[in-house]
Amino acid sequence: MTAASEPGPAGATGARRGWLVWAPPALLTLAVTLTGIGHAQPWRDELATWSAAARPVSDLVRLAGTIDAATGPYYLLLHGWIALAGASPTALRLPSALAVAGAAALTARLGERLAGPRAGLLAGLLLAVLPSTSRYGQEARPYALTALLAVAATLLLVGALSRPTWRRWTGYGLVVAALGLSHLIALSLLAAHALVVLLAAIRGPAAAGLTGTANPAGTEAGGDGPSRDRPVRAGRAAAADADRPANASRVDAREPRGPSGRTGPGAAAGRGGAGRSRRWARPRLFRRWLVALLPAVLLVTPLVLLAGSQRSRQLDWVDLARPTDLTGLPGGVAQSGVVGGLLVGLAALGAGRLGRRALLPGAAVLLPVLLLFAAGTAVPLWVARYLFFTVPFACLLAGAALAGVRLVPALAVVALAGALGLPDQAALRRTHEWPRTAPVDYRGAAQVIAAHERPGDAIVYSPRDSWLFLDLGMAYHLGSRQPRDALVVRDQRQRADLWASECARPAQCLAGVDRVWLVVSGRHTTDPLATVPGPKGTTLRDNFTVQQLWPRPGLTIALLTR
Repeated sequence: MTAASEPGPAGATGARRGWLVWAPPALLTLAVTLTGIGHAQPWRDELATWSAAARPVSDLVRLAGTIDAATGPYYLLLHGWIALAGASPTALRLPSALAVAGAAALTARLGERLAGPRAGLLAGLLLAVLPSTSRYGQEARPYALTALLAVAATLLLVGALSRPTWRRWTGYGLVVAALGLSHLIALSLLAAHALVVLLAAIRGPAAAGLTGTANPAGTEAGGDGPSRDRPVRAGRAAAADADRPANASRVDAREPRGPSGRTGPGAAAGRGGAGRSRRWARPRLFRRWLVALLPAVLLVTPLVLLAGSQRSRQLDWVDLARPTDLTGLPGGVAQSGVVGGLLVGLAALGAGRLGRRALLPGAAVLLPVLLLFAAGTAVPLWVARYLFFTVPFACLLAGAALAGVRLVPALAVVALAGALGLPDQAALRRTHEWPRTAPVDYRGAAQVIAAHERPGDAIVYSPRDSWLFLDLGMAYHLGSRQPRDALVVRDQRQRADLWASECARPAQCLAGVDRVWLVVSGRHTTDPLATVPGPKGTTLRDNFTVQQLWPRPGLTIALLTR
């Protein structure tokens, strides 16, 4: 028994120092993510979030019946937050910043459980400096919350497998339900959970890589500090146990000793048959895991059915997955090609160092990727950011690799990863659009209109039904100062949609209007009226001329007069 597991002073000191594993990653993540959090203007997806979350709950429920049902629970959560904190860019993104900070803390705790305190600390710090952590921690979308819930569910699973009580399984099941409500794709993580639970039920915790972890306090017997070697030695012993057939006897571990040191049935009877009860308890693990998933099944199944009926409209911009998408995934989920490559290399080294203990984090990375890719080859589902929830597990493996060297060189590698990601960190704070070389300056366009508008002005958009959400961008930045949207027949709330509908006879709707603000996608230095299609374009060209033009990144504003 180590000093950390004893009730004496050394164990108590180690327990009190447990916060040193998770607090530094949480604080560093929060500091990095909050830096410049409100600088980049909300991009198209965040504008959709604002449009949905700012509606009354009844309208939000109606919206979920039309489109974006899969994100509806997140919109409902943010609806309550907006009522308290407002809808500024910083306020919209703050829940995500808190979520990635929590994800870093829980990644450190999970790493401590599976690979030792030093590996957990380094895993959390590495997650803190990744560009993708800042990217999704500074975005009013559910990806940061999903990452937090994914790590929390996995940590609770480890706890439930170590001490399988119904209280622990209930907590796990509720978090899994929340995970599915935050993002349906994240439920692919359950494939990794199922694998680990099944192995633990059939062959025991050692076969699932859940034994042989460092002591909870992360100290050697003398209580001097984190151990770098103990997890490896313990892991080798656990692997040796797991390689032994399940029904093989082992004198020192499987057969209890009696008072005289003898082994056998008499000793087992003297211990109350504890060994047999543990063996009989194993098959119940998988059944308990399935029962724990019932809340998720009940809550998420209606959402899956509703979201599935909306897929053709919701994901019409997504292409089928190709093999080249796998090669670009590390850079996509890390938001930096070089940092993503470094993370993959470190994770591979960490998996080799951990041996069987790499099963859970390794499966939590690989199985969701492979499942989504396989599904994406048949159905358009493959989007790299949907897999951000796997990044903490990759960081855990990378932390295990770094724990094999002294602390100072390991921290230097973490700092190197942060330095390599600095160009991407700076770029994502300028714009959240992708690619970042194609920003859309909604704020700049709104400033132009606010500076030159007059009473009685109208505003017209082209295109109206695109994912650029030109009208939402102007509505967000202009608010009550927005000119009258003369062509709207039913707005987004009335339609329970993300897009408004326009009148079929634009000439009648624009009758009596002398000045029109035209907002078109793309940067145009010549006549933008030529880009407006259909009857709307014909009406504008026949009745208005361009008085002044303001090209801005990603869009153009034109003042039209009769």
